[in-house]
This record gives sequence, structure tokens and C-alpha cells, in this order.
Amino acid sequence: MRVAIYPGSFDPVTYGHIDIIKRGANLFDKLIVAVLLNPAKRPLFSIQERIELLKEVTKDIPNVEVDYFDGLLVEYAKKVNASAIIKGLRMVSDFEYEFQMALVNKKLNPSVETIFLMTSPKYGYLSSSLVKEIAQFGGCLSEFVPDIVAERLMEKFKKS
Repeated sequence: MRVAIYPGSFDPVTYGHIDIIKRGANLFDKLIVAVLLNPAKRPLFSIQERIELLKEVTKDIPNVEVDYFDGLLVEYAKKVNASAIIKGLRMVSDFEYEFQMALVNKKLNPSVETIFLMTSPKYGYLSSSLVKEIAQFGGCLSEFVPDIVAERLMEKFKKS
């Protein structure tokens, strides 16, 4: 079975992420969407909330699983028997950072390949940070995230 990981913070998941998830799922028998648990960061959504949202928006993609990890991605890849890491690229600046990470990951675990998927042009500008900023100021989110994510974002910003 060919297994790949699509790692990220997904804070929150956007249509850009979902595009990469669908395309990655078409390439592998199983795609694990792995939420990074990074105690150094202060995400808007808890790890449980991000997992719940990802499960909801991927429920119709049968070969997608949602999980979380902390520590080194290549160690997690070994644990779940993944042979590939999928990364979405929006801009040249994404490539520079992701290329460096891919080289380090290859050094740490030569059996894991990194596969870069170019973001669909209609999502090239989209980021979770941008979505949070739009939500914070009460903007319309329908072009950027599924309804369930938009609702949760608005709830978060009503509380603050």
C-alpha cells in the first residue's frame, strides 16, 4: 500500500488545503492529513478542533485519514509506514523553504520522498493567516473555506 502524509498546521483548513488533499489522495492508496502539534505556536484552533474540521471536510474522500503528530515529520512517516510527504506550493518563497525541508528530511530518512504539488491557480493567494484576518474583521469567507470552517471562525472571533 502506498501511503503519503500531507502535514500542516491547518489553522484553519482552507479550500487550498482541500485541493491538495484531493489531488494527493488520487496519487496514493492512503493519504494521512497530519496536523502538526507545535507547543511553540499559539494556534487559533486547538488540535482537537483542527482534527474535527479536517475530518468533516474530508469525510467524502475514502482514502484520507486525519491524525496529528509532534516531533520530526520523518519519524512520524516511519511510524505510519509512509513513503512520501506531500507539500503544496503557492509561491517561489514556499519553494525555497520547502526545498530546504525536503533536503533535510531526505538526509534524516532517505526512504521518504517529498512530492511538491503546485497549488491550483485559483488558490495561489490563499493562506490560513489571510483567512483568519478576514474573519477577524467580519469579512465574507465563502470563497476561502467551507461553511463549517467559516462558522467556527466567526464563533472564535465573536468570543474575542
